[in-house]
Amino acid sequence: MIGYLIRRVIGAAVVLLALSAIVYGLFYAGPSDPALLACGKGCTPDRLAVVKSSMGLDKPLVDQYLSFLHAIFFGHDYSSGPSVRHCPAPCLGYSFETDQPVTTILGSTLPVSASLALGAMALSLLLGIGAGLVTVLSRRRWLDRGLNVVVLVGYAMPVFLVALILLIVFCSDLQWLPFPTYVPLTQDPAGWAQNLLLPWIALALVQAAAYARMTRAQTLETLSEDHVRTARAYGLSQRRIITGHVLRGALTPLVTMAAIDLAGIMTSAVLTETMFGLPGIGQALVQAVGSTDLPVIVGVTLTAGAVYVLANALADILYAAIDPRVELA
Repeated sequence: MIGYLIRRVIGAAVVLLALSAIVYGLFYAGPSDPALLACGKGCTPDRLAVVKSSMGLDKPLVDQYLSFLHAIFFGHDYSSGPSVRHCPAPCLGYSFETDQPVTTILGSTLPVSASLALGAMALSLLLGIGAGLVTVLSRRRWLDRGLNVVVLVGYAMPVFLVALILLIVFCSDLQWLPFPTYVPLTQDPAGWAQNLLLPWIALALVQAAAYARMTRAQTLETLSEDHVRTARAYGLSQRRIITGHVLRGALTPLVTMAAIDLAGIMTSAVLTETMFGLPGIGQALVQAVGSTDLPVIVGVTLTAGAVYVLANALADILYAAIDPRVELA
């Protein structure tokens, strides 16, 4: 297991390094001039030359990329005339629009997206796995068919429509909940959960449908395997067979699926954050694209890629830990 972990960490590091090179090349070696974007309106040639020099864009592209990597690990000094501004590691530059460090923007938006993703994922797994097991184990065919209909309807519903219905019903008509506004967990745990409840439900209803279908299919397949029939022949109870033999084999594919979905919710839940007014990383990316704020776009893109890579690496590790049949290759 230790060797497997080392290989996964090295593989993730290589992928992140390749991702950083691709992202940097796409945004900084493209047709647009980052120095001109940073210089702003009314930029003179002399001022543009100073900005290029301070950003290191007057050097060859390879040197620029190496400087970019150095700034991530060791920080960077930005000079503008007589003044020097130090950007501590991990330095992703300064926003063209607000002149804030990109890491400060990420630090304020990532907790919002992480809170949204983790809560929605926990709720969707609970609902989806529970519904999937009920459809398999229930001897009442009407319940099986009814849940299947609900699952299909939930899977077909777009997130923005579910969010709109929830806002109208619970915030406007019934007034059971306030319109969501993000409250930090450390400041008010109850307010944090109350304001994120509707976004969690909106995302969970859609995600749970996929988990229910996956759980149902994998459970039916596992129940027909030889080791389950052997366990029944030895007289083990149905409950012990399900908890000790079926769940491990049936739920392992959900680990990979949940890891990808968790990363997706955290980095690309733009519609959900927009509908509920949550200042997450998706909202930051939309605003940065609208104002062509390259440092923020690059920072958010790299962060999203890192989340996906780390989530997949964690999924592989959990997959091997849950199912001993998986070979640690």
